Amino acid sequence: MRMNVSPEPAEAGLRPLSARSVVLSLLLGAHPAQLPVKDLVRLVEPFGVGGSTLRAALSRMVAAGDLRRTDAVYRLSDRLLARQRRQDEALRPVTRAWGGDWEMVVITATGRGPAERAELRARLTALRLAELREGVWLRPANLDRALPDTLDSVALTCSARPDEPPHDLVARLWPLDAWAATARMLLARTSAARDPADRLTAYAAAVRHLLTDPVLPPGLVPADWPGDALRTAYAGFQRELAASVGRRERCA
Repeated sequence: MRMNVSPEPAEAGLRPLSARSVVLSLLLGAHPAQLPVKDLVRLVEPFGVGGSTLRAALSRMVAAGDLRRTDAVYRLSDRLLARQRRQDEALRPVTRAWGGDWEMVVITATGRGPAERAELRARLTALRLAELREGVWLRPANLDRALPDTLDSVALTCSARPDEPPHDLVARLWPLDAWAATARMLLARTSAARDPADRLTAYAAAVRHLLTDPVLPPGLVPADWPGDALRTAYAGFQRELAASVGRRERCA
């Protein structure tokens, strides 16, 4: 039996952000995901990133395919736009009433190399599925979304009603106590942080953690589940960044 792993509170991604991370955090929170370089220079300054450091990071990011440049405007690449969509969905997951059914994905493809297997695992995890045993993934069918057709070539997808009590099955699939403890620690850090760089570091860790929230039906998580509180806190910070970008554009 396998279990999705949630970081311990002390390992929740609270690492200092590089110039690349600062740029990505700003662009991933911007809609549309593009900014002129003159605005980027002003926006990254409070986070301790100087102009020359920024320009070097932008050049490397364009070369690596993270960004695209048109004249003096930098925008996210298609790959990172997909990441932005996943991030937005993590902040606003669309759910429906749960009637007891589970989504199940059984891997049928064979002969795949390690890279292909890792990529498939990442795709399934991003869909908020969890691996019960080798090649068998499932979750309660409370998300208002269909599984992508691209899975048909490598897996059998179906609806199921496991005999095991849902609370027991959830406990085997997700470390809910550890996830909640990390979320509460991040809420405390985001609330206490005052320095712009510290705030961005804490909120960047928060959004990464939200990507791993299983978004389970209300009856299958503790009553004090902190997922919505963390989403609300990050959404507020995102609005702050958007307002800051808007003010700088009006003053330019």
